[in-house]
Amino acid sequence: MKKTFTLSLLALSALGHAQQKISGFSAASATKELQYEQQFDQSLDAKRMGETVKELAGHPHHLGSAGSKAVADAILARFKSYGLDAYLETYQVLFPTPKTRVLEMTGPTQFTATLKEPALPEDATSGQQGQLPTYNAWSADGDVTGQLVFVNYGLPEDYEQLAKLGIDVKGKIVIAKYGRSWRGVKPKVAYEHGAIGCLIYSDPKDDGYVQGDVYPKGPYKNEYGVQRGSVMDMVIYPGDPLTPGVGATKNAKRLTREEAITIMKIPVQPISYHDAQPLLAALDGPVAPPEWRGGLPITYHVGPGKSTVRLNLQFNWDMVTAYNVIAKIKGSKYPNEWVIRGNHHDAWINGASDPISGQAAMIDEAKAMGDLLKTGWKPKRTIVYCAWDGEEPSLIGSTEFVEQHAKELQQNAVVYINSDGNGRGFLGAGGSHALEGFMTEIEQSTTDPETKVSIYDRGKAHDLVNASSPKARKDIEARTVNKLGALGSGSDYTAFLQHLGIPSLNLGFGGEDSGGDYHSIYDSYDDYVRFKDGDFAYCKALASVAGKATLRMANAEVLPFDFRTLYNTLNTYGKEVMDLADQMRESTASTNKLIKANQYTLAYDPKDHLPQPEAKPEVPAIDFSALKSALEALKKCTDALGARWDAAIQQGKEVDKFNQQLYHAEQQLLTADGLPRRPWFKHSIYAPGFYTGYGVKTLPGIREAIEERNYSEANIQIATTSKAIMQLANYLDGVGI
Repeated sequence: MKKTFTLSLLALSALGHAQQKISGFSAASATKELQYEQQFDQSLDAKRMGETVKELAGHPHHLGSAGSKAVADAILARFKSYGLDAYLETYQVLFPTPKTRVLEMTGPTQFTATLKEPALPEDATSGQQGQLPTYNAWSADGDVTGQLVFVNYGLPEDYEQLAKLGIDVKGKIVIAKYGRSWRGVKPKVAYEHGAIGCLIYSDPKDDGYVQGDVYPKGPYKNEYGVQRGSVMDMVIYPGDPLTPGVGATKNAKRLTREEAITIMKIPVQPISYHDAQPLLAALDGPVAPPEWRGGLPITYHVGPGKSTVRLNLQFNWDMVTAYNVIAKIKGSKYPNEWVIRGNHHDAWINGASDPISGQAAMIDEAKAMGDLLKTGWKPKRTIVYCAWDGEEPSLIGSTEFVEQHAKELQQNAVVYINSDGNGRGFLGAGGSHALEGFMTEIEQSTTDPETKVSIYDRGKAHDLVNASSPKARKDIEARTVNKLGALGSGSDYTAFLQHLGIPSLNLGFGGEDSGGDYHSIYDSYDDYVRFKDGDFAYCKALASVAGKATLRMANAEVLPFDFRTLYNTLNTYGKEVMDLADQMRESTASTNKLIKANQYTLAYDPKDHLPQPEAKPEVPAIDFSALKSALEALKKCTDALGARWDAAIQQGKEVDKFNQQLYHAEQQLLTADGLPRRPWFKHSIYAPGFYTGYGVKTLPGIREAIEERNYSEANIQIATTSKAIMQLANYLDGVGI
């Protein structure tokens, strides 16, 4: 595999890039821009970034802690020393921390969970004072006792399987594996099925010794490692749960805690696989289906068993201060057009990987910008650096900032460029699909530290080696523009993109940095230098990529939004939801036919504990004509706009109004009422899934209605989404020089 990968790299590198293209710049201004970018790259220093990681990850710094304030102050001081106009912007927000945590098996088998990660001599910061205990923020208070049921990954389909096995979780405590969905979905679905408590553990098959050597010998999760994290129902709305839709300023109108619908309704506790094993071993009932079984040395039963489990969780529900660090470089020509760059600074514990590796890159970007300022350079547009607080509990700092400044952001924000944790490997880039060509050019102009070819070529070679079929390989070879991933949630772009419709990007390297340190006390400097990015070369690569994106957006004569690539993506999404309806119709009809003929009995093997399927209502015909018409209209206007965009660059004249129309265009895809049952999410194209959390759902209103077999809602959402796409088409048709 490695040899094939190397050959692919050489073949792609040999093609070369005869002339570097920078969209949005005339030939003369492109030459000057490349000179600035070269100076910028020369100012970046991987060693200095490593020192920043060691400093800022040197002590615990969760939201509301003295450590978090110290980190904010340190970042503020750096921004000011680089010559940026920097200040703190604060919010008063709710943040729960645990005061009581008890998990025990009460009988006939007795067991008390440790609920603690031990300090390790190989990890210098793992035994520090001020660490948050292992817990899930936004769990409910509760002292509950009941039988335990194993629910696999705790997703809706797992409960369908349990029902077919005749097992009901009502009045019981469930235990679910981390993975396959965002953690907050697991207690949400458990509560919907009547469970009174939820435990979440990392199974070693997914995150532990089955994958490789465990920490500190290797990077994978050891038996005591625990993933902390939020279980707020952020797919309803993120941020401070008491101030939905408005900034959590000192005098903001607040809900009571009981009125906040995003706070979980049952107690939830994360545990290690050391603590999970005795609980799972005590279960009786059917043997778990093959795909449910993990890597512990036990027979996995679904439960319940003879033993009962007690879970007692009580929290301090405190109002704390969130400290956002804001730093600006005023634009020389368009001061009211803002290019915003962000990365959060708070962590669950020390957070060397998440988020300080990304924060260190951003800080060094700001220093390199400061070095450029000393030469007399000034950006045309204002550059805004934002170090967010409170991302880990629920995207608090960025969401409150967006809600407070919504009107001026929708008027002035050209783009939001986000990063978070960073590792080694390949660039992961997601975001607004009109920016695919823009990001492709940046990837082609940035060298990968490992292979010394462009990160574009390295990524393409990786895709070629891992192509699933000859056709897929041919498609990759023919590709000239790198596809951006669609954004769901889980980081600070959420409020910018999905609430306000501000074009956004999310950037970070990974793929060669696997491990189980996530949200544990072992996300430390010692772990990072051993198993992530020891020479901080990819921190520097992130700073180079994000810095170039920031510079080019700040200085472009014509903003590099190409809505032809957006059309291509939306057309693909349209075909996907149409195919989804057809596939569900065919699958349902076929399954119902077999059930009626009693054919499944022939394939049923009782030892596998596979319940026979039940008949489901037939899928009716769904009318997608409005969606097809809107997409056809979008294609026509984006092709025409593309020609006008090319002409604007060639003419080299002032296009101020044209640019403003371009960066406001994505707002046309917002819907006034938002998504069903979650109006805060207003983007008609991208949203976190109702039952996937971080995972994106594209054309979410339509797709989720079909998946949930709510066909009347599907028809309504087709009309709503089609209207938004047509609104964009009509808007773009009027964009002119």
